[in-house]
Amino acid sequence: MRIVLLGAPGSGKGTQAQRLTKLYNIPQISTGDLLRAAVASGSELGVRAKTAMDAGNLVSDDIVLGMIKERIQEEDAQNGFILDGFPRNLSQAASLDALLGEVDQPIQAGLLIDVDFEVLMKRLTGRLSCKSCGAVYNRYFSPPKQENICDACGSEALYHRADDNEETIGNRLSVYEENTAPLIGYYEEKGLLKRVNGVGEMEDIFNAIKAELATI
Repeated sequence: MRIVLLGAPGSGKGTQAQRLTKLYNIPQISTGDLLRAAVASGSELGVRAKTAMDAGNLVSDDIVLGMIKERIQEEDAQNGFILDGFPRNLSQAASLDALLGEVDQPIQAGLLIDVDFEVLMKRLTGRLSCKSCGAVYNRYFSPPKQENICDACGSEALYHRADDNEETIGNRLSVYEENTAPLIGYYEEKGLLKRVNGVGEMEDIFNAIKAELATI
């Protein structure tokens, strides 16, 4: 199963990707993780990536694609993979298709976890975390039983991250809408789009995803 994961920040992609990796016994490939691993290993691509990052530049698409090509040829990716965070725009999607065509591993599904803008804003701006044990709550959807007190450890150390504000979150969602949302149409035109409602119980959403992917 070869999947490109689509969805805005806060849509729950990460949670569902973890479940899919276990279901299909395939790796989740995050470009951020690839970059960090390549830089740490000192590989040729890693050195080129580090040079770009040290200069304050974005890592070029050809470097990222080279890392993806190496990664999908590893043993744990022989049954497929989940790409998370790449492609981010239409140009990258076309380049990715060309690369995967060369190695005869074309994408089988663009999986969209679809969540309305208002819900995303509440998910992202309502997050509360416990400084003591790391438990996470949401003041709108899953608040602690007692205000500002962690259910898990009883600490009065719940905090709201400074960057979880409406302006910052709004900007992140705007960037997604402008650059990444067009990928929905891209995969739809290819007949590869699988759309799942990302609101509800995690298990229900996962069951809906399995049902969609079962048609491949």
